[in-house]
Amino acid sequence: MNQPLSISKAAEVTGLSAHTLRYYEKIGLIATVDRRSGARRYSEADMRWLEFLVRLRATGMSMRDMQLYAQLLREGLAPASAAKRQVILEEHAERVEADMKALGDTLKYIRKKIRSYKEMQLVPKSAPEPRLHLRSG
Repeated sequence: MNQPLSISKAAEVTGLSAHTLRYYEKIGLIATVDRRSGARRYSEADMRWLEFLVRLRATGMSMRDMQLYAQLLREGLAPASAAKRQVILEEHAERVEADMKALGDTLKYIRKKIRSYKEMQLVPKSAPEPRLHLRSG
Protein backbone atom coordinates (compact mmCIF):
# COMPACT_ATOMS: atom_id res chain seq x y z
CA MET A 1 0.00 0.00 0.00
CA ASN A 2 1.70 3.18 -1.14
CA GLN A 3 -1.21 5.58 -1.18
CA PRO A 4 -3.03 6.52 2.03
CA LEU A 5 -6.53 5.06 2.25
CA SER A 6 -9.79 6.92 2.67
CA ILE A 7 -11.91 6.12 5.70
CA SER A 8 -14.27 4.03 3.58
CA LYS A 9 -11.39 1.99 2.13
CA ALA A 10 -9.78 1.61 5.58
CA ALA A 11 -13.13 0.43 6.91
CA GLU A 12 -13.43 -2.10 4.09
CA VAL A 13 -9.89 -3.43 4.63
CA THR A 14 -10.19 -3.72 8.42
CA GLY A 15 -13.81 -4.86 8.63
CA LEU A 16 -14.54 -1.98 10.98
CA SER A 17 -17.16 0.63 10.22
CA ALA A 18 -16.23 4.22 9.45
CA HIS A 19 -18.06 5.14 12.65
CA THR A 20 -15.83 2.76 14.64
CA LEU A 21 -12.69 4.21 13.06
CA ARG A 22 -13.77 7.71 14.05
CA TYR A 23 -14.64 6.44 17.56
CA TYR A 24 -11.24 4.75 17.94
CA GLU A 25 -9.61 8.07 17.07
CA LYS A 26 -11.87 9.97 19.48
CA ILE A 27 -11.02 7.71 22.45
CA GLY A 28 -7.31 7.65 21.68
CA LEU A 29 -6.96 4.11 20.37
CA ILE A 30 -5.51 5.51 17.19
CA ALA A 31 -3.54 8.71 16.84
CA THR A 32 -5.10 11.60 15.01
CA VAL A 33 -5.24 10.51 11.39
CA ASP A 34 -3.78 12.78 8.72
CA ARG A 35 -6.34 14.67 6.71
CA ARG A 36 -6.34 15.94 3.17
CA SER A 37 -9.03 18.44 2.32
CA GLY A 38 -10.69 17.50 5.61
CA ALA A 39 -10.89 13.78 4.78
CA ARG A 40 -9.06 11.20 6.85
CA ARG A 41 -6.21 9.42 5.06
CA TYR A 42 -4.89 6.22 6.67
CA SER A 43 -1.18 5.47 6.19
CA GLU A 44 0.47 2.04 6.11
CA ALA A 45 1.45 2.51 9.76
CA ASP A 46 -2.17 3.40 10.63
CA MET A 47 -3.37 0.26 8.86
CA ARG A 48 -0.84 -1.99 10.65
CA TRP A 49 -1.95 -0.54 13.98
CA LEU A 50 -5.62 -1.05 13.08
CA GLU A 51 -4.92 -4.66 12.11
CA PHE A 52 -3.36 -5.18 15.54
CA LEU A 53 -6.34 -3.56 17.29
CA VAL A 54 -8.77 -5.70 15.30
CA ARG A 55 -6.91 -8.83 16.40
CA LEU A 56 -6.88 -7.74 20.03
CA ARG A 57 -10.60 -6.99 19.94
CA ALA A 58 -11.42 -10.24 18.12
CA THR A 59 -9.67 -12.16 20.86
CA GLY A 60 -11.60 -10.41 23.59
CA MET A 61 -9.25 -7.70 24.86
CA SER A 62 -11.23 -5.02 26.64
CA MET A 63 -11.39 -1.51 25.24
CA ARG A 64 -9.86 -0.30 28.49
CA ASP A 65 -6.79 -2.54 28.07
CA MET A 66 -6.51 -1.53 24.43
CA GLN A 67 -6.59 2.14 25.44
CA LEU A 68 -3.95 1.55 28.11
CA TYR A 69 -1.75 -0.25 25.61
CA ALA A 70 -2.14 2.61 23.10
CA GLN A 71 -1.34 5.18 25.79
CA LEU A 72 1.80 3.27 26.79
CA LEU A 73 2.83 2.99 23.15
CA ARG A 74 2.59 6.76 22.76
CA GLU A 75 5.03 7.07 25.68
CA GLY A 76 7.67 5.62 23.40
CA LEU A 77 10.28 2.93 23.77
CA ALA A 78 11.11 3.64 27.40
CA PRO A 79 11.84 0.38 29.22
CA ALA A 80 9.04 0.95 31.75
CA SER A 81 6.48 1.48 28.96
CA ALA A 82 7.67 -1.56 27.02
CA ALA A 83 7.56 -3.72 30.15
CA LYS A 84 3.98 -2.67 30.90
CA ARG A 85 2.92 -3.36 27.29
CA GLN A 86 4.55 -6.78 27.51
CA VAL A 87 2.59 -7.59 30.68
CA ILE A 88 -0.68 -6.51 29.03
CA LEU A 89 0.01 -8.81 26.06
CA GLU A 90 1.17 -11.72 28.24
CA GLU A 91 -1.98 -11.54 30.36
CA HIS A 92 -4.11 -11.29 27.24
CA ALA A 93 -2.31 -14.27 25.67
CA GLU A 94 -3.09 -16.32 28.79
CA ARG A 95 -6.78 -15.43 28.50
CA VAL A 96 -6.78 -16.30 24.79
CA GLU A 97 -5.14 -19.66 25.51
CA ALA A 98 -7.71 -20.41 28.22
CA ASP A 99 -10.51 -19.46 25.82
CA MET A 100 -9.01 -21.69 23.13
CA LYS A 101 -8.83 -24.61 25.56
CA ALA A 102 -12.45 -24.08 26.58
CA LEU A 103 -13.48 -23.92 22.91
CA GLY A 104 -11.45 -27.05 22.17
CA ASP A 105 -13.19 -28.90 25.01
CA THR A 106 -16.57 -27.73 23.75
CA LEU A 107 -15.71 -28.81 20.21
CA LYS A 108 -14.76 -32.29 21.46
CA TYR A 109 -18.12 -32.53 23.23
CA ILE A 110 -20.01 -31.45 20.10
CA ARG A 111 -18.09 -33.92 17.92
CA LYS A 112 -18.92 -36.70 20.41
CA LYS A 113 -22.59 -35.78 20.17
CA ILE A 114 -22.39 -35.82 16.35
CA ARG A 115 -20.81 -39.31 16.45
CA SER A 116 -23.65 -40.55 18.62
CA TYR A 117 -26.18 -39.29 16.06
CA LYS A 118 -24.26 -40.99 13.25
CA GLU A 119 -24.19 -44.23 15.22
CA MET A 120 -27.94 -44.04 15.81
CA GLN A 121 -28.45 -43.85 12.04
CA LEU A 122 -26.43 -47.04 11.54
CA VAL A 123 -28.51 -49.12 13.94
CA PRO A 124 -31.13 -51.05 11.94
CA LYS A 125 -34.68 -50.79 13.11
CA SER A 126 -35.64 -54.26 14.27
CA ALA A 127 -39.28 -53.74 14.86
CA PRO A 128 -41.73 -50.99 14.10
CA GLU A 129 -42.46 -48.54 16.83
CA PRO A 130 -45.60 -49.53 18.76
CA ARG A 131 -48.65 -47.45 17.98
CA LEU A 132 -50.79 -45.99 20.65
CA HIS A 133 -54.47 -46.73 20.25
CA LEU A 134 -56.64 -44.23 21.94
CA ARG A 135 -60.07 -45.32 22.97
CA SER A 136 -62.87 -43.05 22.15
CA GLY A 137 -65.65 -42.44 24.52
